[in-house]
Amino acid sequence: MDTAAADTPGSGFQPVPLRTPRPYRPDIESTPENDPWLFSGDTMPAMPYSRNAATTTVSAAATRTATLSDEEPKQTSERPTTATLDQLFDGSTSTDDIGYVPPKDKKRRRIGGWIALGVVLLILGGIAGGAYYVWNTYEDKIREVMGWEEPKDFEEGLANGETTITIESGFTGQPISQALYDAGVIKTPDAFYDYLIETGQNPTFQPGVYKLQKQMTSEAALAALMDSANRQEFTAQIPEGYTVDGTLERISEGTGIPLADLQAAAADPSAYGVPVDPAIVATGGQPLEGWLFPATYTFDPSVTAQSAIKTLVDRTVQSLDAAGVPVEDRQRILTIASIIQREARYEADMQKVSRVILNRLDPGNQETFGKLQMDSTAQYGFGEMHDGTVSSSEEALNDPNPWNTYYHTGLPIGPISNPGDVAIDAAMHPADGPWLYFVTVNLDTGETVFTSTYSEHLEYVDQWQQWCGEHPDSGC
Repeated sequence: MDTAAADTPGSGFQPVPLRTPRPYRPDIESTPENDPWLFSGDTMPAMPYSRNAATTTVSAAATRTATLSDEEPKQTSERPTTATLDQLFDGSTSTDDIGYVPPKDKKRRRIGGWIALGVVLLILGGIAGGAYYVWNTYEDKIREVMGWEEPKDFEEGLANGETTITIESGFTGQPISQALYDAGVIKTPDAFYDYLIETGQNPTFQPGVYKLQKQMTSEAALAALMDSANRQEFTAQIPEGYTVDGTLERISEGTGIPLADLQAAAADPSAYGVPVDPAIVATGGQPLEGWLFPATYTFDPSVTAQSAIKTLVDRTVQSLDAAGVPVEDRQRILTIASIIQREARYEADMQKVSRVILNRLDPGNQETFGKLQMDSTAQYGFGEMHDGTVSSSEEALNDPNPWNTYYHTGLPIGPISNPGDVAIDAAMHPADGPWLYFVTVNLDTGETVFTSTYSEHLEYVDQWQQWCGEHPDSGC
């Protein structure tokens, strides 16, 4: 090569060697894997072409090496995603940059993830909500089918504490079972009732307040209810046909309320809504007679004389309303019902006695001329109702007191006893018949014969007297 030509500026394109001559190493096998020259940092890269014929210098920093690196080249968002041929030739980019793929939008990717998560949660929530509804609606059936049923009864040995339940007249297994559950005695409302059915038991439960424990088995609860020692003394059993005096005595015995307190509370019937008949008061009678309903009552331990009497009066009003008795006719119906209650034993006979009373009160009756002639009324007015006999003394039959229907025509001045539901209903719904007389010919069975003429009546009176002669201790 001409030296002068090489030193003269502008002399044109100067050839530049493309690479350093490959060193020769005879001691190393000439294979690509073992050739150190390929991976040497001493080699010079191919120089880019120069349009001004100047020799291009490559700094050490720009020198590309063939040395392999353990780290992958890092891409940044600042690198261009496209390149031109001029950029390739002037060295501002390289072929590595042409295939660069920018990273995806992370914000958009996060939003998509949250949407997907929300959809999944909605699906799972719907499944959970449906399962919850099905479980709450059909839990008992599901448990039964799957065999997951919980025990209906408490286990033995859990009984603790103390509680009370009230058994009212007429209560059977089902309401008693509910009362036991409400008091915390049994585990489920039907446990006691199911136990009675499964064991085939049908016991008779006495009304009253019973003391029991909580968390008892149904078997133990039944045993406690059958034990009279667990029955608290706040119960009063009042028979049908009792008078006010006898009723107040029963209440006192059942509640412990002093009899004097009850008598004082009964002195003013108007306090309980009962009309006071001045004629009854004037004769020394009891205006509350007929208004104290006969039944078995269970009182709260806090019961007073006034609250006890009000309970009985309210029960009478309930019976009158059930029978359809008008308010203005209550006293008259109670008077008739009180006579029926004392004269008859069975429902059919009560309806017939009701008819006899109406037939005798008929103004057109030419047989008895308006007199009822009921022994019960004569006995009540004379004060011998509870002497143990059904026969009236001559003194009672001729006493002019306003209750004596042998002496006075029409109904007595007021009721003679406290009637029950059947007697009140019979007073409102008498049987159809022409009867004017009746007599009970057998006091043990209550057999009663009804007749429409006095001669027929006397025949059965003889039959009754004959029976009394054969049974002197039967209350004739």
